[in-house]
Amino acid sequence: MNFLAHIYLSGEDPEVQLGNFMADAVKGNKFRNFNPKVQSGIILHRLIDSYTDAHPVFRQSKRRLHGKQFGHYSGVIMDMFYDHFLAANWSEFHHQPLEEFAQQFYQVLNQYKETTPERTQHLIPYMISQNWLIQYQNIEGLNKILGQMNRRTKGRSNMDQATVELQEHYHLFQSEFYDFFKMLQKMASAELKRLTL
Repeated sequence: MNFLAHIYLSGEDPEVQLGNFMADAVKGNKFRNFNPKVQSGIILHRLIDSYTDAHPVFRQSKRRLHGKQFGHYSGVIMDMFYDHFLAANWSEFHHQPLEEFAQQFYQVLNQYKETTPERTQHLIPYMISQNWLIQYQNIEGLNKILGQMNRRTKGRSNMDQATVELQEHYHLFQSEFYDFFKMLQKMASAELKRLTL
């Protein structure tokens, strides 16, 4: 899962959302340096990633890309594809319009920016100025972000070509997303309840 799904699966607490968002920049047991709610978000992020990577439906989606030109970046690309389906069908998952949800979260990032790891602090201005969470909604916006990611890998990932695969197998990927995301929501909701008791 990519940023949007991680934030969405964190529930309504901004500090849990923040922890889940920045978790990739927090290594090992360094999560203990943060307050309990942020810690819960970091732990939840790790549980979501483990569940996703091992799940047969997600792996089936990823296999459709694997062996093409994307190599080990196929998992990252699938995370982005699944975020696209969440964003494109947002009203089925959340009562609040995506634009409002995104702006609310950007406010959280600005409020807590100084408490986040350096890697996250570097990312935040780009995310907000380019409105990444909204860009996921359509293929053109997704392609733009994948192109930026490809440049960061010096062209090794071929991510700028990934939306060709998305368009070719759109309905298959979308069907797998719906099957998988229902199960992920159930798991994440139970873990969130356990972590924040």
